[in-house]
Amino acid sequence: MTQNPPDLRPDLARARVVDAPRPGQPTIGMVSLGCPKALVDSERILTRLRAEGYAISADYHGAEAVIVNTCGFLDSAKAESLDAIGEALKENGKVIVTGCLGAEPDYIREHHPNILAVTGPQQYEQVLDAVHLAVPPSPDPFIDLLPARGVSLTPRHYSYVKISEGCNHKCKFCIIPDMRGKLASRPAHAVLREAEKLVQAGVKELLVISQDTSAYGLDRKYDVNRWKDGEVRSHITDLTRELGKLGAWVRLHYVYPYPHVRDLIPMMADPSNGVLPYLDIPFQHSHPDVLRRMARPAAGSKTLEEIAAWRAICPDITLRSTFIVGYPGETEAEFQHLLDWLDEAQLDRVGCFQYENVAGARSNALPDHVAPEVKQDRWDRFMEKAQAISAAKLEAKVGRVLEVLVDDIDEDGIATCRTWADAPEIDGNLFIDEGTEGLSVGDVVKITVDEAGDYDLWGAILTP
Repeated sequence: MTQNPPDLRPDLARARVVDAPRPGQPTIGMVSLGCPKALVDSERILTRLRAEGYAISADYHGAEAVIVNTCGFLDSAKAESLDAIGEALKENGKVIVTGCLGAEPDYIREHHPNILAVTGPQQYEQVLDAVHLAVPPSPDPFIDLLPARGVSLTPRHYSYVKISEGCNHKCKFCIIPDMRGKLASRPAHAVLREAEKLVQAGVKELLVISQDTSAYGLDRKYDVNRWKDGEVRSHITDLTRELGKLGAWVRLHYVYPYPHVRDLIPMMADPSNGVLPYLDIPFQHSHPDVLRRMARPAAGSKTLEEIAAWRAICPDITLRSTFIVGYPGETEAEFQHLLDWLDEAQLDRVGCFQYENVAGARSNALPDHVAPEVKQDRWDRFMEKAQAISAAKLEAKVGRVLEVLVDDIDEDGIATCRTWADAPEIDGNLFIDEGTEGLSVGDVVKITVDEAGDYDLWGAILTP
């Protein structure tokens, strides 16, 4: 046999799935809000719909019904989700709601009584049941089981990989465990099989996500799974090591600073391994009293010592984090401790939120809530310091040769790229203004950094 597949049925062997719906094909739209974990859920729903014969519409008017995947963590996120539901109702009329806000169906129906159905987070079967009732499937088995183009909500060259669901912590300001349940880790071989298929399909960057990535496998008692010619534990160290062998960038998000995180750093320092020298760590605050009031895991960790140890092993490591200012009871002295901590930690990328009460969160009952004007002042001061640190660290990269991943090329030929120090959507960019004629989205190229701003870089392609 010289051909694979054999050329016995050229009509099938050469078939191609087109983006346009076939005549009579039922069509569903999707609006996805919230965190990357919700995005993964949305893509799974879309994939299953496509396998059942549904087309996916890019607009409201081209769809027979619309799924809105919501976020329900903060009041501001709830408001955004309600607005998205309202817009979908206005533009289409048939709306199915899922996601974290779906855990509060009465709240949703109070504002939008005409929605077709409400399901909670990760309730894939219930979403499909609701779609079936609203828009019955009409599959074509000769076409619909083929892989579809255009189903992914992320660009083809990078993809999120969710390694677990739920959370094993009880932080007082968070209701994620109430909405998404306790920690439920996927077996290591299942994660690796998915990641391998993504890389084989052309994905250049894998973004590992979880509610607590470093706790991965704890609920499974770190069980051992068969993988390739050996075995792999459901443990973040083993999983990361194997992911790094697949030939793509591997970026770790939401890693708590437990002691075993030190075992990941040598992999990041090894240029032959795909694991990027990058850690997204939700520190949230620096003062031990604030962390205890938050009921944060690893509240007593000496994080500055950990950071110094990581940098001793991997000097180029990039650290990003998020923080909360104005938490109930936060004094000016505790906030100043955070600013001083930032000076010492010298984190590369930071985000900051002003504390908000979340319905059902235990932090609502804490005494001494901080006045809105004080929260705003502290946020302004925090961001001013973070911006200065970011600008100085980026300026130090001018003149360096770095690898970048091309995310977009506009009509003027300007390429928007990212270094390994920048995750999509949340960090900075590197722009190439000229000489991009031979580049394509998803390319990894070497550049020389020639200019730096507060958050972004500019560079030129390195010529041989």
